[in-house]
Amino acid sequence: MNNKDYLLEEAYDPQSRYKDLSRFEPEFWKKKKLSEMSKEEWELLCDGCGKCCLNKLEIKGKIKFTNTRCRFLDSQSCLCQIYYHRFEKVPDCRDIDLAAIREKPRWLPKTCAYWLLDNGFDLPDWHPLKTGRADSVHQAKMSLKDKETVSETGIEDYENYIVDWPDL
Repeated sequence: MNNKDYLLEEAYDPQSRYKDLSRFEPEFWKKKKLSEMSKEEWELLCDGCGKCCLNKLEIKGKIKFTNTRCRFLDSQSCLCQIYYHRFEKVPDCRDIDLAAIREKPRWLPKTCAYWLLDNGFDLPDWHPLKTGRADSVHQAKMSLKDKETVSETGIEDYENYIVDWPDL
């Protein structure tokens, strides 16, 4: 399968999500449960780190992250290149819904806004909803940008790629 066959037709500007936050109640994430959020509010919670797109292994009941990433994740922008078609093109791609957030063992990174809010924590200071800037996740070094990752294409022994990064 050629990644170029599934690239989004339009260039996506991550900052466009944060241009007009005045449409939303200030700090809506502190006032609403995840189950009460609109689809647009839900999507804004994603900080664009890309860490949920790392391949993971379950070993002895614990999730181990690898530094292998989905072949459709752009390693510089940390965005999915086929976001709107991801479930049809990648059968094991997971939707981030309440069930996924609460799944045990935890497979989302400990910096994930969905997981944090569902467990009674606030968003970190570097989160784009707090800074108003999509790139704040990268500037805080909380995304996959500039981390040593490899595309999953051709990888067979994921055990050789296990990482223990503090933000996972």
